[in-house]
Amino acid sequence: MNDDTPNKDRAQKSDRRKINLGSYNGVDRRKEPDRRLIAHDGRERYLDMVQKERNLFVNQGKSMSLEQLLDLAGATAPHKADDEEGTKYTATGDALRSNLPVQYWLPLNIHLIGLADGILKVAPLSELNDKQKNLLISASNRSGYYVETLEIEVWDRQELLKTLQAVNDLSTDRCEKTLAEWLADTDNGLLLNQFVRDMLAESLQMRASDIHLVQDNNPDAPNWIRYRIDGDIVPMHLLPNDAMARLTTLLKRDAGMNFGDRVTPKDGRFSFVWQGRTIDVRVAAGPQAQDGEKITMRLLDRAALRGFNELFKRHEAVGATLQKLLSPEIKGGGGLIILSGPTGSGKTTTMYACIQEIDRRRRHVLTIEDPIEYELRYATQWQVRPGMPGGEFSDLIRASMRHDPDYIIIGELRDSHTVETALKAAESGHTVISTVHADTALQTFERLKSLMPADRERSSTFTLAQQVRCILNQRLVKTLCQACAHRERIGDVMAANDLKIFNIPEETMIRRHNSSGCELCNRTGIAGRTLLLDALMIGLGPSERNDVYKALMTNVNDLANKKGVESYARQDGLIDLVISGQIDPLSAISYLDL
Repeated sequence: MNDDTPNKDRAQKSDRRKINLGSYNGVDRRKEPDRRLIAHDGRERYLDMVQKERNLFVNQGKSMSLEQLLDLAGATAPHKADDEEGTKYTATGDALRSNLPVQYWLPLNIHLIGLADGILKVAPLSELNDKQKNLLISASNRSGYYVETLEIEVWDRQELLKTLQAVNDLSTDRCEKTLAEWLADTDNGLLLNQFVRDMLAESLQMRASDIHLVQDNNPDAPNWIRYRIDGDIVPMHLLPNDAMARLTTLLKRDAGMNFGDRVTPKDGRFSFVWQGRTIDVRVAAGPQAQDGEKITMRLLDRAALRGFNELFKRHEAVGATLQKLLSPEIKGGGGLIILSGPTGSGKTTTMYACIQEIDRRRRHVLTIEDPIEYELRYATQWQVRPGMPGGEFSDLIRASMRHDPDYIIIGELRDSHTVETALKAAESGHTVISTVHADTALQTFERLKSLMPADRERSSTFTLAQQVRCILNQRLVKTLCQACAHRERIGDVMAANDLKIFNIPEETMIRRHNSSGCELCNRTGIAGRTLLLDALMIGLGPSERNDVYKALMTNVNDLANKKGVESYARQDGLIDLVISGQIDPLSAISYLDL
């Protein structure tokens, strides 16, 4: 067999689905105005509501700034577009504290206020010398921010001290020290509580999404605390089994669980304040081996949520279509929007970004989730309660239609009842957004059909063909650290056959993964993850969808070639990411087969 056969197959498959990166629906995107410039300013949208809320809080003796309330509302400020190299021109103080290495700014006793137009605003406790300023500017630029100069804001000393104590409470450097002190005196409850706080702060500073703890009573079994960072599990702290038992008991107690029961799987949650904002922690407990226990904690940081424009900045054609579906001119114009992908592919993040893009001041958004991850202002949120009368997804979807919603957000399509009820909701004129587990955009249709009742498959498939507007299948791929990645010619890196697949000139300069890394990426060479899409967008009217129905009933692969159906192939996104230096080209080859 010819060795080039797999590459040819991939190229042919991509050619069938590939569309012009510069156009969508026959319109040259490059001639269109930037959708970010014509979008509603979210902060202006909710400003009058927030001002009234602030006055109410002041009368109740609570102090909250307009900025804090706007952030809680999910109102994002307009910002300058990032360039091809991924440079960030604007950033909040929270974003700066999360991405800048602690050693470059924490010892300076400064409060990072924000970045705009190349000016980094800081409030220092004492005067900074030129060397300190230059080092901070250099570290910011190496971290991917565009900083030309520092702007010093003079604060009242007592107010600044209070702010520094609230927002600079970072425990990355002292977590190991606290752990050592506690292990020397495991009966000390104060040290245990301090270690829990330091562990949570350390994980957030390292961009962890989850914390895994295993408590095993087998003396030969290791008891590790591990963080999930950029999709990978990283072992961090090793504890004796008796110390881990005390730690898991405290975490279960804080989460409101029965800490004496180690057999029954349980869920709970608690919150704590870090860097001046509240972090929610979702806790799941289950049995481990013989009389042991497994604890998994999901860290829910509102500041880590991606905005709509940021999420789709490299997929503008898809983002523009989705934005129109989220803002229909008449009620009932949105239909069914499906977000698909495997577990951990960012479906929930995309769903929340879509919700924040909706004008919740004028539209009623009702979400049905299991569990509710982030609390959303100006939206109705219902928690699914399996096993309780009227508490299933399908029951709540039916009940939601009596509450005059414009948008119904369904956390996941899990079974036939949920799929059928969601289709009925879309058919009755509501815009329905939901998620489902599937490998590709086309395979999403097969997954939905497999969940339909056999006796009503034809009628349900017809409704699906009539109502589906957009399917986004997504993955999260690791992005290179821009500070330490190597620059090379792509012709020196990729084989000629692979270059043909991507159709990239061999003289193109790209970035390669630096396995040694640097201090900015914790020596991994990786600095976060980005969205990779495989999308289908169906812009046909109701009378033109018979071909869609036929394709769904016979061969769903024919759908990508139908008139009025636009596809955005995964390969298109990979080409953009390779050329812009965001991912390693050799990794891009492996992503083609995801």
